Amino acid sequence: MSMTRRRFLTMSAVALTLPRPSAAATTAEPAIWRGRALGADVSLRIVGLDRAASARLWRRVSHTLAQVEARFSLHRASELTRLNATGLLVNPSADMRALIALSDQLHRSTQGAFDPSVQPLWLALAQAGDLAGARARTGWPRVEIAADRIRLAPGMALTFNGIAQGHAADRIADLMRHEGLTDVLIDAGEIAALGGNAGTPWRVGIAGPDGAPLANRALRDRALATSSPGATRVGPQGAAHILHPDGRVPLWRTVSVSAPRAVLADGLSTAFCLMTRAEIDAALAQHPGAALEYLG
Repeated sequence: MSMTRRRFLTMSAVALTLPRPSAAATTAEPAIWRGRALGADVSLRIVGLDRAASARLWRRVSHTLAQVEARFSLHRASELTRLNATGLLVNPSADMRALIALSDQLHRSTQGAFDPSVQPLWLALAQAGDLAGARARTGWPRVEIAADRIRLAPGMALTFNGIAQGHAADRIADLMRHEGLTDVLIDAGEIAALGGNAGTPWRVGIAGPDGAPLANRALRDRALATSSPGATRVGPQGAAHILHPDGRVPLWRTVSVSAPRAVLADGLSTAFCLMTRAEIDAALAQHPGAALEYLG
């Protein structure tokens, strides 16, 4: 689901950030790595990386992404699948606690538009099931959050598809900083830009659900997330994949948000698809580091 939602941004970003070698840089083009995580293509472009050292770094990147999968995947054994299957997760990881805490904050700042409890509704749409019954099993306030455990009400299930790719981009960015790398473009379904490309900011594209380019933005030490509800359709009725427990429909075709951290940009871009412009402005006022980059 998430891969298709982000695919067009990924393609546009790669096209706009191809290295432009100069006379001084013809032997030092960015090192490039590609992989997959959470159902999305992942790519890195790193300026200034000694190619002899790249193999060790790529192993660390792969390990970091495997950790994210082990926390938040819906399609393999993970902390999230255990929580959904049993309704209880004891001693959750630091990453899980962080995403739960941010989800709670976003739920409040977006007046409930960001709600990871919509997984039963998504499944009911995909399988042409009982929508009313599925809605009765949603509602973020019904999630019990404590320091040492997370408990779901009977029948509930969570999805972090509206935020986990941003978290993956941030984890890789943190790894790059730890390695002393300062000029990196990370595309993990959401974009995180460290430093620049040959002395200029990285440029990334924003495209609509049909792949048509809409805008491009310059990024330096900042993240960008884009959501297009119509990029993925769910079930025989072709419902937009960004959902709300009360059944409201998306108001925008494409929303793009930038922020210091990709996980915040990701969550806000998802929620803003369901919100009026006045509601979006009110939510942004509660996240001073975030900015609306495209709405249409």
